[in-house]
Amino acid sequence: MGLCLRLLVLAFVGVPIGAHAAADPASCRIVRFSDVGWTDVTSTTAITTELLRRLGYSPRITVLSVPVTFASLADNDMDVFLGNWMPTQKADRHRYVAAGTIDVVRANLVGAKYTLAVPAYTYAAGLKSFADIERFGPQLKFRIYGIEPGNDGNRKILLMLKKDLFGLGNFHLIESSEQGMLAQVARAFQAKQPIVFLAWEPHPMNMRFDLRYLNGGDAVFGPNFGGATVYTVTRAHYLAQCPNVGRLLENLQFSLQGENQMMDAILDRHEQPRAAAAAWLKAHAGTVNGWLKGVTMFDGAPVGAAVIAGGPKHTPADFEQWIVAHKIPVGDAVARMIDVIKAHGTRFFNGVSGTIGFTVDGLTAVLRVVSAPVFIVIVALAVWALRRSWRLALFVALALLFILNQGYWAETLETLSLVIVSTVLSTAIGVPLGIAAAHRPRLYAAMHPVLDLMQTLPTFVYLIPTLVLFGLGVVPGLISTVIFALPAPIRLTHLGISSVPRPLIEAGEAFGATPTQLLWKVELPSASRTIVAGVTQCIMLSLSMVVIAALVGAGGLGVPVVRALNTVQVGMGFEAGFAIVLLAIILDRVSRPKEPGASQ
Repeated sequence: MGLCLRLLVLAFVGVPIGAHAAADPASCRIVRFSDVGWTDVTSTTAITTELLRRLGYSPRITVLSVPVTFASLADNDMDVFLGNWMPTQKADRHRYVAAGTIDVVRANLVGAKYTLAVPAYTYAAGLKSFADIERFGPQLKFRIYGIEPGNDGNRKILLMLKKDLFGLGNFHLIESSEQGMLAQVARAFQAKQPIVFLAWEPHPMNMRFDLRYLNGGDAVFGPNFGGATVYTVTRAHYLAQCPNVGRLLENLQFSLQGENQMMDAILDRHEQPRAAAAAWLKAHAGTVNGWLKGVTMFDGAPVGAAVIAGGPKHTPADFEQWIVAHKIPVGDAVARMIDVIKAHGTRFFNGVSGTIGFTVDGLTAVLRVVSAPVFIVIVALAVWALRRSWRLALFVALALLFILNQGYWAETLETLSLVIVSTVLSTAIGVPLGIAAAHRPRLYAAMHPVLDLMQTLPTFVYLIPTLVLFGLGVVPGLISTVIFALPAPIRLTHLGISSVPRPLIEAGEAFGATPTQLLWKVELPSASRTIVAGVTQCIMLSLSMVVIAALVGAGGLGVPVVRALNTVQVGMGFEAGFAIVLLAIILDRVSRPKEPGASQ
């Protein structure tokens, strides 16, 4: 009765129904969105959150993997997810829908696709279907490039390789990220090299690269090239609790062209998602008007033209946006510099990449030649011969047996190869530089801030240029590891040489020793313990990078850790974590300098 009376009053005074609808409760002001890091989801999330911000809400965006997103929705830690690709995410979504812990709102995009693709020149050469991939194995280096570990597309590829479908059992999946994969694809196109990679539409890659989707993958990705529909999903009962936001979500429907425009602005014009979303909303007023049908401001007031034009004017946020719009182009300058370096040094970087990759892969292959039981016995005997401690030798044997038992033997050998090569490189560069710095104080004064920067700059920052210059795989991971670990041998070598007692130096000079003889006969023996400590620290720092290196396709024990994080697999995370810890203990105990008179 009350509702009917209210409708009659509204009709009598001539106010449109919904213009003074009840406002959402205060608890709905903050709307929590999950962004899985794909540019299409980033684009739709940016558009929706910018629109909500203009309606008076305070949207929050958190970057999570797909499995973590669904778990967070079920636990009421997230509110909205706009990137539910179906049927590829069926395994991720099904149990939560069945349990009633998430709600499916509507399809917000139709006509998408998601499967493996190749460059047009590779397609013309005969790689036209999944069944052709095996024939091109040597040219592809038996690699398929995916995106982040734990992603549903990657899981489908891994299952395909595990089951040896299409004869691909000897292929390897290189996992990194969307942007990492695209950087590798760009390198392949520039060199006209064959490559098989995970691709989808909508995405600017379809305009940037002349690519072809592979036929015959229906059993893996589904029919119509992995034809997909993207859905909006929320935590359970969210639309009932926040009906105004719910009406907006029910109205939201995107197009392939619109998403491509947004992604092009973010990827190719390097615009911030919020700025790109603001420009898109202004250019598509008709679409936005349709989305706002039945929607009000947060406080229940009617939606005004300012929402489409850009929201209220002369607010503190306007000054902030003006500052951002006129930012100093530091990032653009660095990006242009990297592009110039890449353009003029392709042969050099390819040569370095090939040499390092051959070294690491060769060492891994050598380690794999020996069967695991024999390898464990050899290592245990070597530890006993080196340290004369049967307890340590027994611990090493048991630790390696545990790693083998947990199924991480191959990953451990890959990690060991990475650590060995990075330690050798860091020591070969760091020890001579430390010696030179100890003899030339001005050189060390100049190196000091650089060394501080190498260890304090977030490692992800220099992962980016190494990825662009050297491509996906073990090489950017190893180079980034060397950059991070190099200061340790430099600093400790400098400390050791600088700490050599002056009377020893004077005694050597009194006997007529040359500078070279002083170095080899006096300084290095005296500083040996400190230098070895630097090498040990270098080993530990290299091992600490294995998880980060896995993000650029380096392989090893970091991959199951990242995969466990992205898929919320606690058991896998602890298994791989224990393997890393045991390997760290082994390397530390074996490499650390032995204390005088100490027994193991």
